[in-house]
Amino acid sequence: MAKEPKTLDDLFHDTLKDIYFAEKKILATLPKMAKAAQNEELKAAFEKHRTETEGQIERLEKVFAVIEKKPQGKTCAAIVGITDEGAEIMEEYKGSPALDAGLLAAAQAVEHYEISRYGTMIAWAEELGLEDAVSLLEETLEEEEATDEALTEIAKTAINQEAEAA
Repeated sequence: MAKEPKTLDDLFHDTLKDIYFAEKKILATLPKMAKAAQNEELKAAFEKHRTETEGQIERLEKVFAVIEKKPQGKTCAAIVGITDEGAEIMEEYKGSPALDAGLLAAAQAVEHYEISRYGTMIAWAEELGLEDAVSLLEETLEEEEATDEALTEIAKTAINQEAEAA
């Protein structure tokens, strides 16, 4: 019996499960990054993003409702790899002046992954006529972009100089 070809609906659902897993993994990782951060501004940025991530997970659960599927994650190898790199930085650079620069770089790798995923999902949701999903995903994309910009600003105004000065 021939297998049914996969559709954009299937791909959207699979990617939704992927980003749902990713957001939950990020939620678990952010407190560790905040604790490891030496710079108070960076620590505060991680804590702020943790609260935002909780809201992003809630929005993803609403997107699952829009497509009438149960919220569930699917292991996202990309986010596992990125967060593993962050954990490695925390371990290898603990107590060093370059720790915060490494943490910030790892956080931006996460943000760039998320920005990529949310941009793609918005395009697919538009194609599929899922207007409610589009607005939910756009709200999250705006937060991810704002977080990335804030991290860039912290890097330029403090973290990179602190790492270099020591």
